Amino acid sequence: MSWYAIWIAQKPSTAQRTFGYHRVGIIAALVNAVSLVVIALLIFWEAFSRLRHPEPVQSTPMIVVALIAILMNTVISFWLRSAAKKDLNVRSAYMHMLGDAISAAGVVAAGVVVAFTGASIADPIVSILIGILILWSSWGILKESVNVLLEAIPEGMDMEQVERTIGDVRGVRAVHDLHVWTVGSGMVCGSCHIMVDEQSVRSGENVLRAVTEKLEHRFGIAHTTIQVEVEGCEPNDMYCIKRAAERAGEHDQH
Repeated sequence: MSWYAIWIAQKPSTAQRTFGYHRVGIIAALVNAVSLVVIALLIFWEAFSRLRHPEPVQSTPMIVVALIAILMNTVISFWLRSAAKKDLNVRSAYMHMLGDAISAAGVVAAGVVVAFTGASIADPIVSILIGILILWSSWGILKESVNVLLEAIPEGMDMEQVERTIGDVRGVRAVHDLHVWTVGSGMVCGSCHIMVDEQSVRSGENVLRAVTEKLEHRFGIAHTTIQVEVEGCEPNDMYCIKRAAERAGEHDQH
């Protein structure tokens, strides 16, 4: 599923999907995290059943299969490691593979205990520990993917600092209606209204450019929509240039 989501997310935007398919990766990460939670619950169910009704365990096949799983999952985990730092979907696959490798190591340990001591209870105990590990590894992915779908601010971003940064730009008098959200991994968007003094369109564009560059360089907000307002401006007047010209004409008449 993760590989398919990566392929879909690379498709260009369309007139119907103007932001493209970036959210497909987030949905895949959410499904992956939910599936891990379900798997953990099934492991708990099976482990507690074996605690109540112990069954003989064949340690040799268990160890062999687990060793193969460790090798395969470790190789895949190292392959995904670098990309997992910047893509939530890849990180969900990475955590899945890494969790499987650690779980397989636990199975090997349980198999060794059973082989040398005959204590079959080691199998369900290790299974419970594996279930806890799976829940722990999936929680971060589940939380982050839900936050993205709810259009929460990116992890670690301080909105008060964003507001101060915009307000510190020369020409900005005030900031309001500030929003920052994540469309997909690596794509952070922002929108706000800024209050400026009456000025020419070119001067207003310079203020816009300065705000946009600050947001991108300091916070990684690459896609911004900024509405410029002037106090006392009519809704349909751009930068109040029209009203300023009218007032200047009235002043000349006097």
